[in-house]
Amino acid sequence: MSAHVDTFVLDNLSPREMWPEMRFTLPELQFPETYNASSILDRAIGQKLGANNAVLLASEALTYDMLLAEASRIAHVLTHDFGVVPGNRVLIHASNTRLSIAVWWGVLRAGGVAVGAMPMLRPPELAVILNKAQVSHAIVDTHRVAELERAREDAPVLKRILPTDELAQRVAAAPSSFPAVATAADDPALIAFTSGTTGTPKGCVHFHRDIAAMAETFSRHVLRPKPADVFIGTPPLAFTFGLGAGVVFPASVGAATVVCEKPGFEVLADSIEKHRATTLFTSPTGYRALMRHDMSKLASLHTCVSAGEHLPRATSDQWFERTGIRIIDGIGSTEMIHIFVSARGDDIRPGATGKAVPGYEATLLDENDRPFDGEGEGRLAVKGPTGCRYLADERQRNYVINGWNVTGDVYRRDADGYLWYVSRADDLIISSGYNIAAPEVENALLTHALVAEAAVVAWPDEERGNIVKAFVVLRPDAEASEATVRMLQDHVKLTIAPYKYPRVIEFVGELPKTHTGKLQRFRLREGA
Repeated sequence: MSAHVDTFVLDNLSPREMWPEMRFTLPELQFPETYNASSILDRAIGQKLGANNAVLLASEALTYDMLLAEASRIAHVLTHDFGVVPGNRVLIHASNTRLSIAVWWGVLRAGGVAVGAMPMLRPPELAVILNKAQVSHAIVDTHRVAELERAREDAPVLKRILPTDELAQRVAAAPSSFPAVATAADDPALIAFTSGTTGTPKGCVHFHRDIAAMAETFSRHVLRPKPADVFIGTPPLAFTFGLGAGVVFPASVGAATVVCEKPGFEVLADSIEKHRATTLFTSPTGYRALMRHDMSKLASLHTCVSAGEHLPRATSDQWFERTGIRIIDGIGSTEMIHIFVSARGDDIRPGATGKAVPGYEATLLDENDRPFDGEGEGRLAVKGPTGCRYLADERQRNYVINGWNVTGDVYRRDADGYLWYVSRADDLIISSGYNIAAPEVENALLTHALVAEAAVVAWPDEERGNIVKAFVVLRPDAEASEATVRMLQDHVKLTIAPYKYPRVIEFVGELPKTHTGKLQRFRLREGA
């Protein structure tokens, strides 16, 4: 039975008949009827890991005993000082900090529904989230209060704004014990908004059991972390990739997570060295950036994870040559909360994403939306313990088809059942009748020594319908010239089928990306 007093989220979920089929095939996915995801912290204490480091900063460390006490104090402040009741939506608009990690746990402990907002969002973007999720309370970095106040002008539903400096003062005087609200396992705990690569962000609702499920599937069976591990990464906690990597996965085994003082890959490399980090989460762009720094600082790493965008084989191979570590690639989605197809260790086939993570089932759909077996190419479809439940959004019917979560990605399955990324369904370029996957051309370009980043789109052409156009960021020592264009075109022709080469190459200083680092190809197409 739901513990929510404020039932807005429950009342505005997409109709149940439009939900995906849920599967709980592993023993560790059998959650009790009453379950609060913040009990992950209590479990760490119960396993006598309370003295383990939970959060590592430049000059201090927070143990699990301390983190649970801080989360409890935050829950007390939210409920007693600010009137949060179970089911209220609480916006967390903050950078990755010691306090923001405790805030995530504190909101869940109070029975609130956490709503993450990327730190770089502007007032109009924030107002969309506030109105869609009917957010009543917000915790915000003190230096971001003004922009949230501007957002509130268009979203008067927001009643209380709590700056982090005021929160810190109140937390210091609050009691350190707060029993977790006895939420139902299927009470909403999180609304994660998509990054808007294809339009208005969608609010993805996840239950308390979903938060635990991502640790009991990908983390338990693919990462296999231990209490001595130290997690570090670049994704914001408002991005479910980052919430898993920086909050849930380490806590699920009593491991530590590092908070970097400032952004930037030099700082990241220094932090890995300082804290002897073992487990790194970042994007392919991040791995390419780290390879431009002193890689001797990365010697403590043993596990590296990439997601958020396709990992090109060229990047995987270059990282392996430099470190001896094979990057764990994975595909996840905000709708599914985290990674559901991946592989580790000797099971990794460079260039392939992998197979379904234990707890999930993955298949391909043909042009009639029917699953098929064996080799072939089709749209990726997934079932498991998590799934798409949009908040009041008609696009639910596009994501869930016949009980399957259909991600919008085209994959190829080989004879051994490995899944190989082809493209987003809308990133397939049809030129003179040929199907050309944009990521394949990008991967070919990235194998050239002069190329730092590349993005490929369809470009209108009277003769061919569309042609392949590449936007290329060159390395600092490269010259943007016609000779370089011809060199890169010839390189692609020698690397993949010649008809796939980019007939037009435009050199740019940077590529447009979302706040989560995902490429926005639609912005490149706007020039067409």
